[in-house]
Amino acid sequence: MSIHSSLRGVDTLKGERSVFTRTERIAILKKAGKFNDETASVYGLQKVRTRYKVAGAKKAPKAEAAAAAGAAAKPGAAAPAAAAAAKKPAAKK
Repeated sequence: MSIHSSLRGVDTLKGERSVFTRTERIAILKKAGKFNDETASVYGLQKVRTRYKVAGAKKAPKAEAAAAAGAAAKPGAAAPAAAAAAKKPAAKK
């Protein structure tokens, strides 16, 4: 399964690999304390999860909610907020 295009970074030629080499897996397992050089075998290693970039939540709705809360607190500011709401186009059904 591939990564969705919206989750990719700017440098798409380099790309992020979905698997690690054996030496990379051993290094990650050593860092986690799950691999011992003296007793463990390099064959049959545990699975190691790769990390992908996760899309963050949009911050615009919070700003609009804060502006609406601020407008509700001020009685004189209700008219500009109503005018701004009237300018928005109706949602398509």
